[in-house]
Amino acid sequence: MDGELEKFVESIISDDLVLFFFSGHGVQRDDQNYLIPCDNDRIRGPSDLKYRAINAQRFLDLMSDKNPFVIVYLLDCCRTYWLPNMPKSRSLSSSSIGLAAMSAKAGTLIAFACAPGAVATDKTENGRNGMFTYHLLQNITRPEEEIMMLLIDVTNGVVKDTKGKQIPYITSALTQRGIYLVSLQK
Repeated sequence: MDGELEKFVESIISDDLVLFFFSGHGVQRDDQNYLIPCDNDRIRGPSDLKYRAINAQRFLDLMSDKNPFVIVYLLDCCRTYWLPNMPKSRSLSSSSIGLAAMSAKAGTLIAFACAPGAVATDKTENGRNGMFTYHLLQNITRPEEEIMMLLIDVTNGVVKDTKGKQIPYITSALTQRGIYLVSLQK
């Protein structure tokens, strides 16, 4: 795992509210989701994923092992992705389109940009973000907004703007009510 991610995991203490957001390329291979780092030119073929990409489930499990209060894991990376230096016809053999469903331990919420096996659009008005990230940015700073309500609004925005072609997918094993990312308290 990347050194910065190791530092992030080590910084988690018991009862933390952990928010992890990833926007970029992701790929599924052998029912495992991999987040593709910026230096993806080191990934020359599917066998490199295990060593050069970030296994999304393993990373989530490492965070869970630190016993935080809650983990909010936001992934905007369900896009069609072709490995560099590989013909498109062979790049994803043994892989599936989109990401696979992931298991969430108690106290975890996982939000994907789209349903398992589906792909997310990169087309938004601002041209900088995927549709999921665009709507997340529109909603995430609202004070006193419970996380599930916030993600419902994100989902509604994505569904509306894509005319139903992209539907964010949420896996929740939250054990507490009233999870807020922004509070009015000073």
